[in-house]
Amino acid sequence: MAAGSTPAARGFRMPAEWERHRATWLSWPHNPETWPGAMPAIPPIWAQLVAALAPGEEVQVLVAPAVSLAQARDRIAAVCSDLASVHLHPVATNDAWMRDTGPTFVVAGSDATREVAAIDWRYNAWGGKYPPWEADDRVARWIAEHRGIECFSPGIVLEGGSIEVNGAGTLITTESCLLNPNRNPELSRGEIETVLREQLGVEHFIWLGDGIVGDDTDGHVDDITRFVAPAKVVTVLEDDAGDANYWPLRDNLRRLEAAVDQDGTALEIVSLPMPDPVYAEGERLPASYANFYIGNEVVVVPTFRCARDEVALETLQGVFPDRRVVGIDAVDLVRGLGAFHCITQQEPV
Repeated sequence: MAAGSTPAARGFRMPAEWERHRATWLSWPHNPETWPGAMPAIPPIWAQLVAALAPGEEVQVLVAPAVSLAQARDRIAAVCSDLASVHLHPVATNDAWMRDTGPTFVVAGSDATREVAAIDWRYNAWGGKYPPWEADDRVARWIAEHRGIECFSPGIVLEGGSIEVNGAGTLITTESCLLNPNRNPELSRGEIETVLREQLGVEHFIWLGDGIVGDDTDGHVDDITRFVAPAKVVTVLEDDAGDANYWPLRDNLRRLEAAVDQDGTALEIVSLPMPDPVYAEGERLPASYANFYIGNEVVVVPTFRCARDEVALETLQGVFPDRRVVGIDAVDLVRGLGAFHCITQQEPV
């Protein structure tokens, strides 16, 4: 890419998730290997998500050949009374994790001259863990071409779930993921920061440590800490000192307490509980309330059939007073090792 032609040099930035959306993008689930023994329960969860989002924004859904458009539409129609804002597209995918396979959208200009573009990161299924991934690696480019918007290709491996921005210049990520040699072993921390500055228009970085137990992404930040306002975050904490997540999450809290935003302002920190541990076939799953998704009118939160669900929902309602907080049971969904933030990608206005 020629000097001066990076998104940041052109005035683009990655907006915060709470900024106005044109659409939410999804990939319809079809891979039974992702949810062993639970696949029948998965499409209804997508349908509930679409029904929650559709009153407030477009919902654009990629449907792989393994599922007909009619099947997906009928499943959605069973719980969504108004399909006017729901749009289905026959597009090949390997799996359903749109946060990581879809484009990162960036914006430039004022409301009157708004321009939207896409960043097409390389995708390698979280360090080559789940082949094949070639179809998923083409998703971001397809969406950009479908929308008729400019698409930048930085040439590095990066997943949307590994970064969190406040839209004003600060980015939070984790060392365990972005510095993992299974992504971009030739790049140093400083070189990765340079790419993120150039592509996303950020200027300040907060590096957390490790992710939560069971997270096969090597520690995506969207299971840990999320911006909910320009200088305000929610972060998950485990109260049981004997739990494997206790110390890593306390270390992340310590880093957040020492952090500031791009203006030197200390962060306001709101704690979220961790749910009771969720297991499948003896393996602990990465269940976390931090994996919520902020829509135009709703915040969709994974729930896990335990008493802490209500605490998490009340906490998030308190930080999003102008949106309706909706809990959707994610016990079966998290068997695929992700939740609602992992399966969504916001397209800004």
